[in-house]
Amino acid sequence: MDTEDKTRIIHSGIPFLDDTLQGLQKGDNVVWKVDNLEDYAYFAKPFARQALFDRRRCIYMRFAHHPPIFKRSKGLKIIKVDPSPGFDLFSSEVSQIIEKNGRGVFYIFDNLSALVAEWATDDLLSNFFQVTCPYLFELDTIAYFALTRGKHAHSAVARIRDTTQILIDVFRIEGEMYVHPLKVWGRYSPRMFLPRSVSGKGWVPVFQSGKAAAVSAVAQRQPLHILTKSIAPWESVYRKLIEYCETERVVDEKKPEIAALKQELSRMMIGNHPELNRLADRYLNLEYLLTIRNRMIGSGHIGGKAAGMLIARRILLDEEGSIEFSGVLDKHDSFFIGSDVFFTFLINNNLFRLRLQLSREHHITRERFEQVEEQILAGTFPPDIIEQFRDMLEYYGQAPIIVRSSSLLEDSFGNAFAGKYRSEFCPNQGSPEERLEAFLRAVKLVYSSALDPDALSYRKKRGLTESDEQMAILVQRVSGMPYKDCFFPPLAGVAFSRNLYAWNNRIDPKKGVIRLVFGLGTRAVNRIGDDYPRMIAISHPHLRPELGTKIAKYSQREMDLLDLKNNEFVTYPVTEVLSDRDYPELYLFISLMKDDYLYDPFAARLKGSNERFILTFNHLLRKTDFVKILGEMMAKLEMVYQHPVDTEFTAFVDSTGSIRINLLQCRTLWVPGASGPVQLPKNISRKNILFKSERVVTGGIIQNIRYILYIDPIRYSSITNIDVKKSIGRIVGHINEHPLIIEGRLILMGPGRWGSSNIDLGVNVGFADISNTSVLVEIAREEASHMPEVSFGTHFFQDLVEAHIIYLPLYPDDPQAEFNEEFFRTAPNFLSELYPDATEFEDIVQVIDVSATTDGALSVHVVADPETQKAVCFLQKSNEN
Repeated sequence: MDTEDKTRIIHSGIPFLDDTLQGLQKGDNVVWKVDNLEDYAYFAKPFARQALFDRRRCIYMRFAHHPPIFKRSKGLKIIKVDPSPGFDLFSSEVSQIIEKNGRGVFYIFDNLSALVAEWATDDLLSNFFQVTCPYLFELDTIAYFALTRGKHAHSAVARIRDTTQILIDVFRIEGEMYVHPLKVWGRYSPRMFLPRSVSGKGWVPVFQSGKAAAVSAVAQRQPLHILTKSIAPWESVYRKLIEYCETERVVDEKKPEIAALKQELSRMMIGNHPELNRLADRYLNLEYLLTIRNRMIGSGHIGGKAAGMLIARRILLDEEGSIEFSGVLDKHDSFFIGSDVFFTFLINNNLFRLRLQLSREHHITRERFEQVEEQILAGTFPPDIIEQFRDMLEYYGQAPIIVRSSSLLEDSFGNAFAGKYRSEFCPNQGSPEERLEAFLRAVKLVYSSALDPDALSYRKKRGLTESDEQMAILVQRVSGMPYKDCFFPPLAGVAFSRNLYAWNNRIDPKKGVIRLVFGLGTRAVNRIGDDYPRMIAISHPHLRPELGTKIAKYSQREMDLLDLKNNEFVTYPVTEVLSDRDYPELYLFISLMKDDYLYDPFAARLKGSNERFILTFNHLLRKTDFVKILGEMMAKLEMVYQHPVDTEFTAFVDSTGSIRINLLQCRTLWVPGASGPVQLPKNISRKNILFKSERVVTGGIIQNIRYILYIDPIRYSSITNIDVKKSIGRIVGHINEHPLIIEGRLILMGPGRWGSSNIDLGVNVGFADISNTSVLVEIAREEASHMPEVSFGTHFFQDLVEAHIIYLPLYPDDPQAEFNEEFFRTAPNFLSELYPDATEFEDIVQVIDVSATTDGALSVHVVADPETQKAVCFLQKSNEN
């Protein structure tokens, strides 16, 4: 639209207002600061009448609990929007309404101040205005908004003033209404910004100095521009609780008013998840909640990961048991960056609408995400937030810290988001400015992970696309101690209250399992290379999955740590880090190898010995209460949560030989199950069996599978070009998203470890690349040196379990195994039909359309029984059950 049209005067319905402002213009957002709704209606109703008289589209956006400004009338469209689900969903819905209705619409919004009652903070109110107002301006609309005078902090009103085109103060003195334009963008007259008395005879500017002073003094009795105490619940509830604590010697939390305020504070920080709220109300007392509030940067929620960690710690400390956890648990020493900071960052850097757009897209490529990540990394934070970041970093000094995602949905009941969002270690060395720069980058990387294809795919798969997702951040001191130029904990890992991978029938699955590593716990939760953590069944800690010489083969060889000298996260061979063998209590963690015989050291002193050592943790399990403590911790948490749980921890052995635990995370564990016992079919024709597996972790029955994507392990291992191997992962992702694949079900079969960070050990894919598969098969070929890992406890495994994907390792070279190689060798390849750009990979990647191959007569069926550890994949008529 040209400039002349943009600046053409549009009538407001009040001629005196038109004279004052020189009329309205397309793109104007008009904010009225009023004392009551009636004063806002005085201006809004003539505006709507004039718009309808001029045959313009007019929409009343109804969202507040206050009485409606308009009744239903001809031509006026009323759209109701519910703000209670949260800022994110409300803003998204309003944006979609604006987009759908297009250009030139006239809008009247309810009083914006009502949003503070729903969202608790002024920041989210101003965030909503900052993201909505520019969009309305782009579409040549005119929109009216109200803001209650004296109710909001200066910073929030300043952001609204900076964003809007017109800001007008409305007030009354002895019953007489006055109007004072404070900002009018793109127009000017010598008298425009004078206060005016409003009467039927006209709007009279106040010139006389004495009267002007009196008017201004009365009008600014509670000036917004110097207001420091907002009545937003985030501030007002906190102030009231502090007053109770300061004036009462012992605060009675059962008093109705204190109990109500405490619960409101809890909901503002933790959210409205019923199960988490049940636990928070029971275990987080007022003192603890205020401590959390005092360690928050910004406002909003602390997120699911932070809430789960805090609640779990209180459960362990408060519930009675055989172990007194007050003498076991280390303090967490954490800070919390509120979810409002995330939204403010996005809006201030013009990224919020981009986020909305990406969230709606069907599929986002990794390349597109990397571009978005660069935009986020270029963003900046407000000065007041930067100062709070500085204060926090000064508190930690040069102690290493970790910046962890803690979104509203993350780690909540039923949605683990395991590994979907980032955590970034900060070794935290260097000058204050260097440390701040590294910290800011870490925060932005966590923010960018909210748009990672894997995270968006997970939300879509779990039906969470329309759920309110807010990214808070948990900042924790890294557990451990310096050793040489390194920093790491001696023990870290994950522990589960249920063992889904009971490798021996003597193991009690209900007692749980531990996945333990030496060094940082990243190697316990990620699928990394040819490296293995120690798996410990809590019911039988000395009963390993491996026997004899295989113990050394399936042990941890490398460790993750922080290199303090070079200020970076690194991976080193364990033998290199511990070459001097003088690490404290090292004998608890290792066994020695002599003449291919593995034995545990007889003495604590190891310096000077030259035998090869292996991480086994044997003495730790025999000589300490480590397993007992973890076992009771899992049992107690499951009992209170009334659900199996999944935890992350670090640990060390102190000078007295006692175990100290730092509980880093606690969330519910989804346990797969079937409606009844799984019966393997009998009398299947041998020619119809595609393969059998003798190792099952997640069971079930999947019928009528039409497609198989098969990557030949031997051909894959012969590829020397790493870019070609990366391309195969992208091809899998494209096939996974194809509508025919989604409709017809899919089995993925490939070499070694799907999702491994080591591309030589398996196809490098993320969750978004495999989210639509029904069965995932890992093929071990001796010739290709590929070895599946039953990676129970990793984020990858959690993805499979939560997505109800059956996982099956397959050993075709095992004499006991069955593998119909002839079928895979001779079946037609439909890859180029589904993905024409991948024609050059047809000799490696094969897509088998079973229905087309068998003239529509057959489909694939998979039956997997975790009890007998047996599974079979076979062809059968599609209509048979």
